[in-house]
Amino acid sequence: MNKKDKIQLLRNAIRSYPDFPKPGIIFRDIFGVFHNVAALRAMRDLIVEHILFLEVDLIIGLDSRGFLFGPIICMEMGKPFVPIRKKGKLPGEILQKPYTLEYGEDTFEIQKDYINKGARVIIVDDLLATGGSMTAAVELVKSAEAEVIECLVIIELTNLNGRDKVGVPVHSFIQYD
Repeated sequence: MNKKDKIQLLRNAIRSYPDFPKPGIIFRDIFGVFHNVAALRAMRDLIVEHILFLEVDLIIGLDSRGFLFGPIICMEMGKPFVPIRKKGKLPGEILQKPYTLEYGEDTFEIQKDYINKGARVIIVDDLLATGGSMTAAVELVKSAEAEVIECLVIIELTNLNGRDKVGVPVHSFIQYD
């Protein structure tokens, strides 16, 4: 299956829910991909083919959907996985970064001892919208003195211009206006 066919399979598996979680928002749901094994394999292949030749030391997944495919990438790439979680979920010495998203505010945390100074990092998540959470994740990784090579998302809501706020390269497989 070629790249175009894989992207179409992935697109077909993503469900859209109008007016969720509030009126006027169309929620793009990645869980349809996990329900369709062929689409899940296509997503894995697309991700691995994209990052295979990048020099990466660490894969970081955002709470919570980045946790679903971050470990898949790690196993394929032979690289460690580190989660960025919402406030109060991680033990040990942590770094924090508050952020604003489309419908609220929160704080991201990461365990400081899992990121080596100078590490080359890819941050993964399911969706890039306004860029608030991804920007916070980038700033959090930089505060650990690591380098974000790229932010990798499956879905990008291009009309919200989130990639313009992130400050590092962003790659998305599917774009919606």
